[in-house]
Amino acid sequence: MIGLYYLIVKAGIPYQDSTEELRIKYAINMGISETLIINGFYVFVLGLIGKIVAFVLGLKKHN
Repeated sequence: MIGLYYLIVKAGIPYQDSTEELRIKYAINMGISETLIINGFYVFVLGLIGKIVAFVLGLKKHN
């Protein structure tokens, strides 16, 4: 969610004829948002795998 915030609010749509400073700021914010989105996806997948493993182990324990 924080990565999407950075992507939409912080980076936003680049100006058409921006200065070099604004282009650098946009590139930095885009890099941050991409990193946060990728890391968030990894955490989500690991959590999902953990839930599935816990569910499977819970089923085996009751049998």
